[in-house]
Amino acid sequence: MIYRIIHRTTFKYRHPVSVGKHVACLKPRSIPRQQLAKSEVHIDPTPATMTERTDYFGNLLYFFTVQEPHKELVVESRSEVNVEEMAVAVPHDSISWEEAAKLIPRVQSPEGLEAYQFIFESPRIKLRQDFASYALQSFTPGRPLRDGLLDLTARIHKDFRFDSKVTNVRTTTEEVFRKRHGVCQDFAHFEIACLRSLNLSARYVSGYLRTHPPPGQPRLVGADASHAWISAYCPGIGWIDLDPTNNLVPSSGHVTLAWGRDYGDVSPVYGVIQGGGAHELTVAVDMEEVGS
Repeated sequence: MIYRIIHRTTFKYRHPVSVGKHVACLKPRSIPRQQLAKSEVHIDPTPATMTERTDYFGNLLYFFTVQEPHKELVVESRSEVNVEEMAVAVPHDSISWEEAAKLIPRVQSPEGLEAYQFIFESPRIKLRQDFASYALQSFTPGRPLRDGLLDLTARIHKDFRFDSKVTNVRTTTEEVFRKRHGVCQDFAHFEIACLRSLNLSARYVSGYLRTHPPPGQPRLVGADASHAWISAYCPGIGWIDLDPTNNLVPSSGHVTLAWGRDYGDVSPVYGVIQGGGAHELTVAVDMEEVGS
């Protein structure tokens, strides 16, 4: 699959912003199942300075400064990505989850050391006994890690209801667990919290999800979504992606943008401004299949 992705973020400020320093995490990664063909970002007003860097997790970031007064900031990313058309298979064999929890801190390979950093708390994900208790319903004694991961993903999909009106980017994982409502970001945070509470390694993945209109209806421009899911580490196998919002293993309809400990590491656009007052934020994503 070849996708053309347009991600447009618009900030409208009540008062003029005199200067703004921002970071944009909007350039898809190149990984084994997807390759970035091209990517560019357009910003209005034109930044006085802009540089591109790679962060600690290997994500590609744009750093830019707008120094002219403005009441609106538009950041538009345009990317073209080649994604493997075949679905991603989850290996049938894996060690038990208890063995994995013991082994992850001991693996000295580069991949193992990378995985080890994702078993700890992060700013938006805390470790709780309540999360461990919920997870243990899927991770029964001796159960293969792979089976437990799939079962936990299915249970979150069944037990939690998608509702964009009850949470926001500041909602805690504890509150999401109490309400059993939320959005993809919330479900990803919760599943990661469950796994880390069992000393298992899991990271937060941001990206895009290809949507399909009802039969006979045209595809709506801007109807595709920025999305979030998780990736869990299984010693001997590697990273396994899981989408609790849709209860599936991400495949050709998912495009990986970035990953980190939680949403705070991969926020699409963030920064510091002088002035502005209150603001309105709108985001539109268009993901179009342009070839195969």
